[in-house]
Amino acid sequence: MKPDKITKPIQFKFENENENENENEIKQISSGYFSSIFLFENGKAIEYSNEEDLNQNPEKIQIEENIQKVTVGYSNEAILTIEGNVFAKGYDIKLKNPKEFINISSLIKNTNDRIIEDIVSGDSSIYLLTSNQNVYGIGLNQVGQLGFDYKTLKKTKKPILMMKNVFKIFSGISSHSIFLLNSNQELFGCGDNRYGQLGLGESITEQEETKIQKLTKIQNIPKGKIIDIQCGYSHSIIYEFTEIKSSLFENDDNILDFSVGFNHTLILTSNGKLISFGGNFYGQLGTGDTNDQSIPIQIELPKLRFNENVSNYHILCGFNKSFIYYSPPSFSNLEEDLIKLFERKEFCDISFKTKNGEIIEAHKLILKYRLNQNQNEIEKLQEIISKKSIKRIKSNI
Repeated sequence: MKPDKITKPIQFKFENENENENENEIKQISSGYFSSIFLFENGKAIEYSNEEDLNQNPEKIQIEENIQKVTVGYSNEAILTIEGNVFAKGYDIKLKNPKEFINISSLIKNTNDRIIEDIVSGDSSIYLLTSNQNVYGIGLNQVGQLGFDYKTLKKTKKPILMMKNVFKIFSGISSHSIFLLNSNQELFGCGDNRYGQLGLGESITEQEETKIQKLTKIQNIPKGKIIDIQCGYSHSIIYEFTEIKSSLFENDDNILDFSVGFNHTLILTSNGKLISFGGNFYGQLGTGDTNDQSIPIQIELPKLRFNENVSNYHILCGFNKSFIYYSPPSFSNLEEDLIKLFERKEFCDISFKTKNGEIIEAHKLILKYRLNQNQNEIEKLQEIISKKSIKRIKSNI
């Protein structure tokens, strides 16, 4: 009899092992309460539709176009294709047939906004970032997470414009809140604020309504470039451009990746340490038991291939489970995507593979710059971008 709770990290095995022989093929994982989706580099995805039994045969997601990103909320799923279309399903999208994917990007009234750059799921809403830097929301609005008064808009089955001139969107699988970051590094939020998860501080008193039903500027965050924001049910974590240290980390440790689930958090450091804390009813912290952890604790991991490059490991907190996986993203057009990253100032840990198979480890420079703000390193990378023939660059940057 198989255990109903896995309390220590184990290696995940796919049922169709012959199709996914190499774990390097994993591009992204997204996991909610009812389902988990594994996206591979070839643009295909496998879905486990029953959250209580990950040992069942996976249901393959069949879609005509190649997939570049997946996102799973508590009661919804969405797929972003390479062409910029978004297919979604769930009770908040189509009540009569919640298992049927529909093209929600085609429902946007403004035809100029139908090419989507990014998607993020909340608990019961889905957010779309268009190529014109406009954000649309679809789904429930019970606490104002779509940026409108609940009495005016309880839910919408068609994407509704929330904000213009947006650089990035942040929410979470179990979150009733959303953060929007504009090109000036101004942060706005709305939705559930019962636990102070929007970070509005003294601007909201105990007597005032804790449902923030319009996008409100977050005033009291430290100055710096925001890299990522992870939202849980009752807490949020902001990762800034500056080097983050604490008594938990040694002098040579930095945060490479972090993820937030329903009520638990995982952090991966540059030395390959996995730190977890929060709720642990399902064993999602990996501590070997189901005891909650109010203090961050280091988790003993199985032998991983950190010698290949620790910065290419990623972690993902689902609603009640956690994943760590090896995923060096690749782009078919190296020069175009590098330029795009710099134009939007989106620094991240990435490996690049050209069409002829040559590996360009530009992520090393990006990582150093992100952690150390080393101007010499960023100038080197900018010089690489400015060159016409990227293929001549050696992999030992």
